[in-house]
Amino acid sequence: MSKKDFYEILGIAKNATEADIKKAYRKMAIKYHPDKNPDDKEAEAKFKEAAEAYEILSDPEKRKKYDQFGHQAFDGSGGFRGGGMNMDDIFSQFGDIFGDAFGGGFGGGGFGNGQRRQRVRRGTDLRIKLKLTLEEIVNGVEKKIKVSRLENAEGVEFKDCPTCRGTGQVTRIANTILGQMQTTSTCPQCGGSGKTVGRKPPEADSQGMIRKEAIIPVKIPAGVEEGMQMSMQGKGNQAPGGGVSGDLLIVIEEIEHPELRREGMDLHYDLLISFVDAALGASVEVPLVDGKAKIKVDPGTQSGKLLRLRGKGVPEVNGYGKGDLLVTIHVFTPKKLTKEEKELLEKLRASTNFNPQASDREDKGFFQRVREHFG
Repeated sequence: MSKKDFYEILGIAKNATEADIKKAYRKMAIKYHPDKNPDDKEAEAKFKEAAEAYEILSDPEKRKKYDQFGHQAFDGSGGFRGGGMNMDDIFSQFGDIFGDAFGGGFGGGGFGNGQRRQRVRRGTDLRIKLKLTLEEIVNGVEKKIKVSRLENAEGVEFKDCPTCRGTGQVTRIANTILGQMQTTSTCPQCGGSGKTVGRKPPEADSQGMIRKEAIIPVKIPAGVEEGMQMSMQGKGNQAPGGGVSGDLLIVIEEIEHPELRREGMDLHYDLLISFVDAALGASVEVPLVDGKAKIKVDPGTQSGKLLRLRGKGVPEVNGYGKGDLLVTIHVFTPKKLTKEEKELLEKLRASTNFNPQASDREDKGFFQRVREHFG
């Protein structure tokens, strides 16, 4: 089942401003918030759907990629942003835009019982560059990527934060001329998670984390291009204490092909032919991404002529069509000639057919006669 358009989900136009996007998301999230719709799976699904749309459209770089490539820029066919977002991820990332809409702060307050919600920590994102050959780009490819990331060390134990006593929040009371004022903020010691490291192995850092290498399988869809960024949710650095893992951001780099040159969905090839083949015509081979193809060079072909092989280019990343292979013909002029070759060419020098100015006059005369006939 295809995913709904993010702009449609939030009910906004494609030229919506950042303020429009934030306002639309706030309205939807308040309407479908789980604390207002307990045990309502449909409302929860809409809540997550709106959060995912906001995550992409509120980020200028992600929005640009979405406008250009659609869902394929983040979904791929191998799990990029697959599975949607979980509730803890939403609360930790977007809670700050709701202020006091529910009396205590979205993602920071419990609705109905007055309890504060602990802030869920999120691991940092990892960014890697992935080099792909033209063959891999045209056909799509499955890769196994080795990354070095932070993970919770085996045997690490956590305890309630002594500063906030496990709540993730600290409350301060100040005396003012208007009376006592109470403020609540994120605990500075635990960062809002309510937990600190109790015991850890000696090789772990102060947060109980250790760096490990991981092998992550990824399926790259056909048609990606240089600079395109894809995201694998939850494959980045883990969060201390079992929070939400960051994402793995994969930046595509293209390895230059020895013969073909890419421009968008089209491929270009410069074909060098001899003067004889250009004059008499010939059947020649040109390289494709996979294999070769024979093309016909017509007699009298001029240098610079462009031939098109339809559908032999790069597929569109969303699967809507395929580019062409454009072959530009260049006639080769030899720099060194034997005595016999020179004698043969000298005999042809005086021929009108080998005189470009005479041929040009004859062509102009022909076209002039055509214009006069139909004029």
